[in-house]
Amino acid sequence: MSMPAPLSAAQQAPLSDEQLRRLDVPGPRYTSYPTADRFVEAFGAVEYEQALRQRAEGAVVGGAPPLSLYVHVPFCESVCYYCACNKIITKHHSRGAEYLTWLQREIDLHTQVLGRSQGVSQLHLGGGSPTFLSDDELGRLMAMLRAAFRLLPGAELSIEVDPRTASPERLRNIAALGFNRISFGVQDFDHAVQVAVHRVQPYEQVEELVAEARALKFESINADLIYGLPKQTPESFARTIAQVAALRPSRIALYAYAHLPQRFKPQRRIDSSALPTGEQRVRMLSDALAGFMGEGYVYIGMDHFALPTDSLAVAKRQGRLHRNFQGYSTQPDCDLIALGVSSIGRIGATYSQNAKTLEEYQDALAQGNFPVVRGLALTRDDLVRRAVIMALMCQGRVEFESIELAHLVRFRDVFQAELARLREFQDMGLVQLTEQDIQVTATGWFFVRAVAMVFDKHLQSDQMRARFSRII
Repeated sequence: MSMPAPLSAAQQAPLSDEQLRRLDVPGPRYTSYPTADRFVEAFGAVEYEQALRQRAEGAVVGGAPPLSLYVHVPFCESVCYYCACNKIITKHHSRGAEYLTWLQREIDLHTQVLGRSQGVSQLHLGGGSPTFLSDDELGRLMAMLRAAFRLLPGAELSIEVDPRTASPERLRNIAALGFNRISFGVQDFDHAVQVAVHRVQPYEQVEELVAEARALKFESINADLIYGLPKQTPESFARTIAQVAALRPSRIALYAYAHLPQRFKPQRRIDSSALPTGEQRVRMLSDALAGFMGEGYVYIGMDHFALPTDSLAVAKRQGRLHRNFQGYSTQPDCDLIALGVSSIGRIGATYSQNAKTLEEYQDALAQGNFPVVRGLALTRDDLVRRAVIMALMCQGRVEFESIELAHLVRFRDVFQAELARLREFQDMGLVQLTEQDIQVTATGWFFVRAVAMVFDKHLQSDQMRARFSRII
């Protein structure tokens, strides 16, 4: 089933200012359900190892599907004020080699349970900044992973790159290590904005790296952008949109800045009076949608664009989109082993998160334990709701019969209240309700998070919602 084809900004059914204000609320990005804020400390290393053993036992019986791997490299040389990632600011690059030693211990714990040569179809290095590691250290990390796991032919191997820590020569070394997908953190090209968020990187620097990545034939080149940053205006961001479109990356990720200084200390350095207004943010988003789609990009959903030839756009057209902790993906749902400080994984019907501090992470490994400190074993209700939310987020449609057959429930009985709430969204032109399904409309696809939130049992109060970024 293909997903709804979004309309251009000019073609969208008009929404009133009041409707836009009602939709502009904090909400999860649904890289998982339940979301990570629901994890509990009652799920720890023992429960995680049990989930791994259940996977290992399943592999003996019927063979296990491929794994996905995520490795978190927490180090950055300098702090970006907007950043909400788990990171360690340091200029001491010797810490990278020491970190790899601890990662090896964590990898060894996994192979002791799973054995070696588990197939891997997807690997992602994130951070922090993975390019904080030297070329030799990146080579050492890849050697460690290849010794423990079996990277399958055609596997997606991706890495996040801070343009300030890269050069064309570095990209050649990254390609030689087998990486075939690369993501550049751009955020904004306006100098005043870059100074305000403490991340200065000229357009020409990124232009050179994108050209080199294209020459090296990376299968996918991604650029990350953020709107809602201090000093941004619709006019300045329109220039960034045009510059990024001129670079012609395969994919573009456009995120809304969530200003939560009470949770993220670096954001306290941002002058809140310099942040754009809600009306300006809406215009930036609208201009970005019109700008990128006008340049031939396909709107994948929520915060992703891709060229029509990119595998993500192909997967969207064919109804094969999936969603994991890195966002939209072409990879089917699979177990995710997450390595490193604070990383989040998924094994079977469980989620887990590693210790958030380097000291706690190392202490657990030094004692021979998995560094998992919190997680969640999903209930039957969680699994049903996850299926509904991911169907909305990825396919833009929920077929009642498919949910009923997979989970042995009567959809209209279980979700009576939710279907009643969706009537409001139907009146706004965001969804269509029939006796057989829920279909997100072309206009609704731009607000699919709001639609998915209707089925989120854990969003009980505005206090809890304030943990998330705003939809617009």
